[in-house]
Amino acid sequence: MGIIVWCVLFAIVIFFAFVVTRMAAQNKEDGLHDTGLAIIEFGRAFPNEAIRQLQATENGQAIFVRLHDNKAGFMRNMSRHFACHLIEPGRVRVVSSQTGRGLVIDFLDAPHHNGDFEFSSAKESAEVALWLLGNYIAEPDKDLPSDHISAANKH
Repeated sequence: MGIIVWCVLFAIVIFFAFVVTRMAAQNKEDGLHDTGLAIIEFGRAFPNEAIRQLQATENGQAIFVRLHDNKAGFMRNMSRHFACHLIEPGRVRVVSSQTGRGLVIDFLDAPHHNGDFEFSSAKESAEVALWLLGNYIAEPDKDLPSDHISAANKH
């Protein structure tokens, strides 16, 4: 009788260890590779923003979001939840990484999200940089003064 109890306890411990290692592996693999999940989570955080395009980092831990009015957003996997951030114009600094396939980004409004973000290709990195640079200039700064006449407008 004693050996059966020990065998059952041993089986329970082995089963528990198996379940825990599977859960740990799943957490490691989870990310934002699923764009449907990213759309749902960003839409939940910012319901009045229409998403135009998404670009995930190579490791799937972050997604950059291009919005309908050329604003930009950012999502990061924080293991138990997703942090969504709407990037305000003029509140981000972007520099190309050493690899050429990534960006070093400083979020002035959310410094805890600062970091190096590597993409699958230099083309993806450049596209996200253009989104952020398009968002970099505040709307009032985009308008030229009315007394400024460019060479194209001269007759």
